[in-house]
Formats: sequence, C-alpha cells, structure tokens
Amino acid sequence: MLGLLLAVASCSFTTKEFDANSDKDEVLIELISYVLSKGHYDPKNINDEFSGNVYKSYLTGIDARKRYFLKEDIEEFEQYEDQIDDQINAHKIDFFNLTYNKLQQRLEETKDYYPEILAKPFNFNDEEEIDTDYDKIDYASSKAELKERWRKQLKFTTLSTFYDLKSEEEAKAEEDETYKPKSDAELEKEARETTKSSLDEFYDLNEDLERKDWFSIYVNSIVEEFDPHTFYFAPRDKERFDIQMSGSLEGIGARLQKKMDNIKVVEIISGGPAWRSEELEVGDLIQKVKQEDEKEPVNIIGMPIDDAVDLIKGPKGTKVTLTVKKVDGTVEDITLERDIVEIEETYAKSAMVNKNDRNYGLINLPRFYFDMEDAKNRTAASDIKKEIIELKKEKMDGLVIDLRNNGGGSLATVIDIAGLFIEEGPVVQVKSGTGEREVLTDNDDDILWDGPLVILVNELSASASEILAAAMQDYKRAIIIGSKQTYGKGTVQNVIDLNRWMKNSDLGDMGALKVTTQKFYRVNGGSTQLEGVKSDVVVPDRYSYIDIGEKDMENPLPWDQIEPADYEEWDGYIDFDKTLAKSKKRMAESKQLQLIDESAKWISEQRNEDVYPLNYTTYAQQIKENEELAKRFDSITDYKTDLSFVSLPYEQEMFKQDTTLQEKRTRWHENLSKDVYVEEAVNVLEDLSEGVERKSKLANIKN
Repeated sequence: MLGLLLAVASCSFTTKEFDANSDKDEVLIELISYVLSKGHYDPKNINDEFSGNVYKSYLTGIDARKRYFLKEDIEEFEQYEDQIDDQINAHKIDFFNLTYNKLQQRLEETKDYYPEILAKPFNFNDEEEIDTDYDKIDYASSKAELKERWRKQLKFTTLSTFYDLKSEEEAKAEEDETYKPKSDAELEKEARETTKSSLDEFYDLNEDLERKDWFSIYVNSIVEEFDPHTFYFAPRDKERFDIQMSGSLEGIGARLQKKMDNIKVVEIISGGPAWRSEELEVGDLIQKVKQEDEKEPVNIIGMPIDDAVDLIKGPKGTKVTLTVKKVDGTVEDITLERDIVEIEETYAKSAMVNKNDRNYGLINLPRFYFDMEDAKNRTAASDIKKEIIELKKEKMDGLVIDLRNNGGGSLATVIDIAGLFIEEGPVVQVKSGTGEREVLTDNDDDILWDGPLVILVNELSASASEILAAAMQDYKRAIIIGSKQTYGKGTVQNVIDLNRWMKNSDLGDMGALKVTTQKFYRVNGGSTQLEGVKSDVVVPDRYSYIDIGEKDMENPLPWDQIEPADYEEWDGYIDFDKTLAKSKKRMAESKQLQLIDESAKWISEQRNEDVYPLNYTTYAQQIKENEELAKRFDSITDYKTDLSFVSLPYEQEMFKQDTTLQEKRTRWHENLSKDVYVEEAVNVLEDLSEGVERKSKLANIKN
C-alpha cells in the first residue's frame, strides 16, 4: 500500500450498539458512518454535495467506460444524486439496490453483444476512429447506439491483436525464407477469436462475483470521499492487506491498483520476480494475463482488481505471461516465474564506492519496516544502524541514503533513524483531528554519523520517507537530491476492526476500515501533505510529467501549517549553499538528464492520447512513428559512470554460502554504476567532504 504510515494509536469511541438482527448491508453503512464521524481526522459533512460526489464516483467505479448503462438508466438513477446523504443517515441502501439490479440486467444483455459482433470479420480499411476519453462521452441513448460503441471497442482490441500477430508473422518470414506467413484473413480471424476468448473469461468471472463484491465498491465510493487513504476492507480484502503488511508475498512481487478500467503497477517489490526481471515497472498497465498451461491470455481490462490479482498470482515455480502497456505507450509480453518474495530483499542494504581516495557509503532502504508482533525484532532503524557501523569500519567519508520508491512504514522507526544523524531534538509533529499537537522527539543525544549526508528521493518517496527527508532538510543536516517534490502524503492511518462492535452478532465478518486519524508536520511547521518535500537539487526522471502524487488523487486533505517546533540547524558544514550551487550547475549541464527530461515529456504526451485510428494502415503507421521517436531515448540505458560499487566485508563472507545473494548484489552494483542520480549524490558528498576537511583545518589553526 503506497504511502501507508503506521502509528501506534487508537481511535476513541463512545459505546454504541448496533441492531444485530438488521440487514447486514444496512448495519455496515451505519457502522462505517459512525466510525468515520468519530474517528476520521476531518469528518465530512454528509450533505447534498457529498451525495453528488459519491454518485459520480460510484457510477464510474461500476461502468467506467459507459458500456453497460443507458441514458434512460441514468435518468432513473438521478433521483438519488442528492439523496445518497439521506440514505446514509437513514442507513438505507435503496440507491445501491436499484443500480445493482439494473447493472445485472445490462450485464446480461451486453453478454449477447460481443459474440454477435465478433462473428463477422472487421474491415480494417474503413476510415474511422475511437475516442477513449470516457469522461467526455455521454451514455448511449439506445441499445443500438450502445451496441455500436461495443463494436468500436471490440474492433480496437482486435486491431491491436491483429497488428501484433501480423508483426510476428513478418518477423518469422524474415528469419526463415521458407516460412509461409498466414494470410491477413487468417490473422484477423485469430485476433477476433482472441478478443472473444478474453470476453468469455471476463463474463465468466463476472458471474462469479457476488452481491457483496459490488456492495464493497459502493461502500468505498462513500468512504473514499473522506480522503484517498480511507478505505473499507471486506473480509477477503483484509486478509490480503494483512499478508502485504507482513512482508510475505507470493506471486510476481508487484503491488497493483485499479485505475479506471486498468490494472496499474504502483510498486515493484524488491527481490520478487518482477524486480529480478527488470521488465515490469511502476506505471505499467497490465492488459492480459496468460497462464503457462493455457493457449490464450485473459483480457483483464475492466476486471475487478481481486479477480485480476487472483489470475496474476499463483504457486511458486509456475509461470505467467503479462501483456503490458508500458509507460512509454508500447505494448510488451512479459513472462515471469512466480515465487515467494524474499523478505530479505525488502531490508536495508549497503554498498561502498571509492572516488579520489575517499570512501563513500550508500544505503538503500526500500521501506520503514518493523515487526508488528514483536518490537524487539529487527527494524529499519536497527538495520540502518548496523550498516553505518560497518561502513564506518571502512573509513567512510560520506553517506547516501536512497529513499527512492520508498512508500513509508513505521513512524517510530523514522524517529529512530533520524536520531542517528542529529543530537536530541524534534523530528516530526503530529496533530489529531481535535487539534491536539504532539512533537515526536529523538531523545538520544548520541550521533552515530556526523559526516556528510545526502538523501535521494523521487515522486514515489512517500509518507515516512518524507518525514525523514523533511527533518534532515529542516536541520540542514542533509542535501536532498531528486524529483521536484516527493509524493505528498502527510497523513497517518489506523486499521480498525469493525467486528469490535458486533461481538454478539450473527451477521458474520464485517471487515475493517482503514481511517485517516492524524496529519504530520515538519519541525518547521509546514505539512508535507500535497506539497511533499521539495528537493534541494531537482533532477528530472521519467515520472516528472506524469500525475502520480497525492495532489493527483481524488479528495486529498489540504496543505496547512502549524507552529514550528524548537530546533537548531546543524552546524557541521561549511560551503553548504556553495555545494548546492555547484550541484545545480552540474545537473543543468548534464546531457543525460536533458535526454531523460525530453523522454519524460514525450511519455507524458503519449499517455495523453485519447483518439486512436481503427484503420490498419494509419494504426500501423502511428506505432512505427512512435517506435522511431522512442529510439531517441535508447541511449538513456547505455549511460555509464566511472564508479564501481562493492559490498561490505561481512556481506562478502556471506557470498561464500549464498551465491544468489552475490548475484543480486552484483546486479545492484551494476545498476548503481549506471545511475546518474547516484553519481551526483557522490559528487555532492565529495564537495561536502572537502568543506568538512577545510573546517577541521581551520579549527586546528585556531587552536
């Protein structure tokens, strides 16, 4: 769960009883609205405006591409557009019942559309196009219009498959002069059959969905109106959440999220199959899933996230092939062998690099982990401490903490890590919905590392990562290098078991509610909410022009600020501002970063395309043009620094028994040596080190 910040906190509620003999769904609505009104940081007014927002969000959630409901259905639903608030307050679900029953009717009707449409060949010579900006498209006014919409969507899907099949045939013919390619008619038929097979599977899975699955969508349309991190977990979802938080995942090692009708990769789990393959990346959209024992892939566009995840995950050792639309707009098939994601690879790891007779350390921290069951077990803080001690044995002159893609974790762990770099003092401020403010402080005046420090961040550095980066920036203890700003999640969530109110009930498991209960603030008083942490040295990356942060979510809590805490800036550096200026100058002159920036702009342009041709010649020409344009950026991956990274001696001893670990570290070191951001972090450490040495010499002269 990207950006989840866990704190040891509880919500205070007055005693309330719920009618255990009522309808379970009505009780759930009453229970959730009660918990939100009492426990949420900023409870919303359940009024007509709230009702209208839930109405739109819910209809988008169940029919994002407007391919089921007709305009007449929407006219029937509209009576409830300003009545959902009254329904919630009265614990009634008439609106849900109406939409659910109508949706089942329309699903059954549209189930007959695609076999009829796909029974006849498509003419890819016709000059027509499809607009995929479904927000701007109105609902169909008749079944005939809806059926025509289906025809275009099916033609577009089939055209894409036809192009891929034709490209494969041409490649085979090039490799083997004796190979006789299939005819266009054969390939078109095969493409239609593939499209039909995917939809057959989709409707089969739809039939397996129960009423409670659709009700969960309705409930979350309500709770997500409070903020994007408040979420209802149905019993099955809660089990998955617990597995994710334990750090033990079986499958491909990627966290997925439903975005409109798409299944989007939001995080790659370090050490998992996706991480090892280096093919799947954050922002990719998974379109189809094919099991190794099946001939045809299953189209998962529009599929509920649970069902998509069930198809993607599987027993260790089995293979799954994903058809993926990459962030640059290209489509690839990626085959991964499922595995247990090794927890060891979610832990901190370090490397050493030597430059101009100085040794620098780099610690990569994937998340702020801790053991929820036993606080005495290893944590991110204890591991970081251990790595620093080992790095100091190697005469380390400067340290980089890499928090890129770190989505957060334990609040207490952040405090402990910050304390390794500063004398005792405040690290973060926390405020509850009642306005109560608490300053969380490092009370240990020992400093484990007092030398030069750089922190690397990007747009996916969230929550706990932002607390650490912000604290080090406010103290002027570290130089922050990375994206224009980090993710921008400045809130704390608690997961509340809803069954605590239903102990004597026969209604069954009610699930759980993840509720935003607090906001956190920097020691300078500013919130990281929405604004994130602004890097001291801004460098472009592939996400620079993509909507990916908290500010791009629906219903985020606002930015604000409170009184600053009492703290003193670090005085261990000289030439701090001069170092920043030198770094900014290097970054501005970097050809590699200029190319990355151009690539990021191009990727953003590609993702904003909504209208696509349904004529094969035009479609193929567009793809070829995009592929030619993409070649401009191939050299990005060829970049190589003159830095070489090595593991610490204690880890080198482990390699004698664990060659797999050695393999992983070798690949990590190779990636570090190609990383322009790490290269600049080392440059900054070098500049800071020179300043520290000059300061030491001046102090000796004065003495």
